[in-house]
Amino acid sequence: MFIGHYAVALAAKRAAPKVSLGTLFLSAQLADLLWPLFLLLGVEHVRIAPSNTAVTPIDFYDYPISHSLVGSIVWSFTLGLLYYAMRREKRSASIIALSVFSHWILDFLTHRPDLPLGFGRNTYFGLGLWNSVAGTLVLELALFIAGVIVYLQTTVAKDRSGSYGFWALTVILAVIYFGNIFGPPPPSEFAIAIAGNASWLFVLWAYWIDRHRNPLTN
Repeated sequence: MFIGHYAVALAAKRAAPKVSLGTLFLSAQLADLLWPLFLLLGVEHVRIAPSNTAVTPIDFYDYPISHSLVGSIVWSFTLGLLYYAMRREKRSASIIALSVFSHWILDFLTHRPDLPLGFGRNTYFGLGLWNSVAGTLVLELALFIAGVIVYLQTTVAKDRSGSYGFWALTVILAVIYFGNIFGPPPPSEFAIAIAGNASWLFVLWAYWIDRHRNPLTN
């Protein structure tokens, strides 16, 4: 799952209009933002296996801290409590925590059984939608389109930056998504980690967009 996670962040803006889109991107993608950092640190591991699934050649065989069920619950509470400590907004903090946990739910739908229960990695989950390219495209594109629609119904651009910047972001996310599915495998595990860390740029981009758009709800 890639743009599906961003879809959750876009749609969450309706439930938490006071929260910056950048924070919502950070929440929905927290697991995938931490994962490449842990790869570079050697704490978690990945390998390239072209026959892993029909959608991705990446074998996520060791990532219990960032992607286990227990880890996801911990990260959800951590980010939600951190936001509440800074802003004292229970509703927004709850939406952030749910957005963090939504990452595991969507990965559960798409991954083969490689999502560990906890840090011991003895039980694994995953329904394996990635074994079907068509099924994956239908689900993820539907989520992304719905997220974009909800976001556009929830915010309005203050200037051209808020409009063009948002559409540029959506196009680039879509291009990367199709490139990941139909493009060649990554050249190395190190390249996977570097590319994954580049996702922080989308968080910064979303913060910038949010400064150029106003919420339509109170």
